[in-house]
Amino acid sequence: MKVLVLNGPNLGRLGRRQPEIYGHTTHGDLADLCRNWGEQLGLEVEVRQTNHEGELLDWLNAAADTETPVVLNAAAWTHYSYAIFDACAQLTTTLVEVHISDPSQRPEVFRHSSVVTPHATKVIAGQGIDGYRQALEFIAAEDDD
Repeated sequence: MKVLVLNGPNLGRLGRRQPEIYGHTTHGDLADLCRNWGEQLGLEVEVRQTNHEGELLDWLNAAADTETPVVLNAAAWTHYSYAIFDACAQLTTTLVEVHISDPSQRPEVFRHSSVVTPHATKVIAGQGIDGYRQALEFIAAEDDD
């Protein structure tokens, strides 16, 4: 089964951007880890990152059309993008929302809400990079049911 791991703005800067919050793993390292975890779980994992909201919307729309499960870290768009909200609403298969940090524990109040959560099958937050592994395991388990 194919799974898309979609990452939003600034996540391409992992390892350099606020490592005290997001850690030292680069986005390239994360992509390699996700593909390896997926292979171990029998999943074909494709990892993408964009700083362009329309591109993420196109990927979510295509996932809806092909009924492809999605692991989504919409990053800052999580907190305000109604376009992301609408795109997630179209998904008919598993959507796992992932955040490296726990937005609900962050000092910025705007981070405490998510437009993705109402459509997510599961939310994994505050588990660091390992949250992506947990998301893939969840999808693999859902497929076994």
